[in-house]
Amino acid sequence: MRLSQMLFVTLREDPAEAEIPSHKLLLRAGYIRRIGSGIYAYLPLMWRVLQKVSQIVREEMNATLAQECLLPQLQPSELWRESGRWDTYTQAEGIMFALKDRQERELGLGPTHEEVITTIAKEMIRSYRQLPLHLYQIQTKFRDEIRPRFGLMRGREFIMKDGYSFHADEESLKKTYQDMHQAYSNMLRRSGLSFRAVQADSGAIGGSGSQEFMVLAEAGEDEVLYTEDGQYAANVEKAVSLPADAETSIFTSYEKRETPGTDTIEKLCQFLKCSPTQVVKNVLYQAVYDNGMTVLVLVIIRADQEVNEVKLQNELTKLAAKYGGKTLLLLTVPDAEAQQKWASKCLPLGYIAPDVGDDYIASNKQVNAKFLRLIDRTAVDLKNFVTGSNESGYHVVGANWGDQFKLPEIVVDVRKARPGDRAMHNPDQTLQSARGIEVGHIFQLGTKYSKALGATYTNEQGEEVPLVMGCYGVGVSRLAQSAVEQSYDKDGIIWPVAIAPYHVIISVPNVSDAEQLQAAEKLYEQLNKAGIETLLDDRNERAGVKFKDADLIGIPYRIVTGKSLKSGKVEVVERANHKAHEIALDEVVATLKQWIDAAVS
Repeated sequence: MRLSQMLFVTLREDPAEAEIPSHKLLLRAGYIRRIGSGIYAYLPLMWRVLQKVSQIVREEMNATLAQECLLPQLQPSELWRESGRWDTYTQAEGIMFALKDRQERELGLGPTHEEVITTIAKEMIRSYRQLPLHLYQIQTKFRDEIRPRFGLMRGREFIMKDGYSFHADEESLKKTYQDMHQAYSNMLRRSGLSFRAVQADSGAIGGSGSQEFMVLAEAGEDEVLYTEDGQYAANVEKAVSLPADAETSIFTSYEKRETPGTDTIEKLCQFLKCSPTQVVKNVLYQAVYDNGMTVLVLVIIRADQEVNEVKLQNELTKLAAKYGGKTLLLLTVPDAEAQQKWASKCLPLGYIAPDVGDDYIASNKQVNAKFLRLIDRTAVDLKNFVTGSNESGYHVVGANWGDQFKLPEIVVDVRKARPGDRAMHNPDQTLQSARGIEVGHIFQLGTKYSKALGATYTNEQGEEVPLVMGCYGVGVSRLAQSAVEQSYDKDGIIWPVAIAPYHVIISVPNVSDAEQLQAAEKLYEQLNKAGIETLLDDRNERAGVKFKDADLIGIPYRIVTGKSLKSGKVEVVERANHKAHEIALDEVVATLKQWIDAAVS
């Protein structure tokens, strides 16, 4: 392609809307253009990158015998109501674009396709002889993000590969799950990315287990905790660890003490001269289920620990049926305004005890009459601990479970694992932290969707049983931007060779110089004929402008038809390290072919 004929406009200044380096560079280099909040046009250079990423994804998926298809983006709400996810996606998480057609039928723009694919399986899979079956698509998805940001990282419209597998049993599912782990690893390796596969929370997708594939980058929205021995890695939402040992309490007898102005753990520990590991804190949450029922939740945890709200949401979702609901819509820390709607009297915030009375909850059909008390494992074995007294300005010390306070029945792990914690698999290993960009996620769904939508098959014994499912997603557009976030310098993008829009750019310093232009034209023809994708910068611009643009757009190799021509050579510059080589004209094609083959092997 000749740059003079391409839709190509670069910017010298960072756009005001862009926050992270990759977003700034893709806008400046003319790869994408913002159309609206979280909505971007993929311009010619970007589309070539996305096609290359898609092709790598397609090749790896086809190698596992998965079959490509294309599913509708418009999805009837009835399917999502059958699975129980309509309210979750349109209200609780609120990420689905919902609309009505002219017949007042509710529809959603697909953020994912479990319901659609399960309906197809329900109608078309009859026998175990048709299993296993794995279908995938590469398609635009939609998410109504509250705050779209970071360009293609968190947009409202994005390109994704989503795949779904159907099995007769868990053993078959686990084999495909492992195949997908390998396929995803291959995709990222072939795309030239440094990544880590980590244990993850399954979120609204659900299922028994899942893994995220994280591209390591400082701008990553996710925190990954891992051990140096390579035996453990997890998203912080999912991570588990051994907390630091609690210190022995300095209090040996129970008493109530005046503790004025100690409504935070830090103030309390300073006042009592004690360790937070000796303190039980009681954190109040307000949970709302899909049937409108509000439940006041008291999380009892050791005071040096933080509540992991994703783990807490999962525990509360498990308890939905107890309160007549199917799913959790909302989890918040109730502020003063929220408390007014259900509190019968003013709560002693900052001084709440594990046995805070249920009489604080006013009679209300939409509010459960009792606190749901959950105790984290870190607080179960504490002796002679400090905690609130249910009276502002006072705490109790030297308290014990079974004496002053009844141990809550529901014991949970809702603490947030942190860097520096000891690893569960080996206490000699400590958790390290890294930032990551989630570009892929694989799930073992089990029978969650097949049972909800009635998707069954007939097994060898003639019994009708639910299909066992898995699902597997890769963010194609997100992967492309994450490559930029992982590889750039002060001059611009450094594309991995495998997904760069072009392999080579030929910069003609002076298009008025017949010798320079003739050499460039000949190389351009030879390189493209040899399968080396080449751009020819034949614009009537200053050499400095061309060199800056070549660095900005990040083409892996730049050929300069300049002064070296007098000795029958051209300068070839590697974008990754700015290393320059003088190469004879008749050796350029073979040399570049060798470099490119080595880079993508």
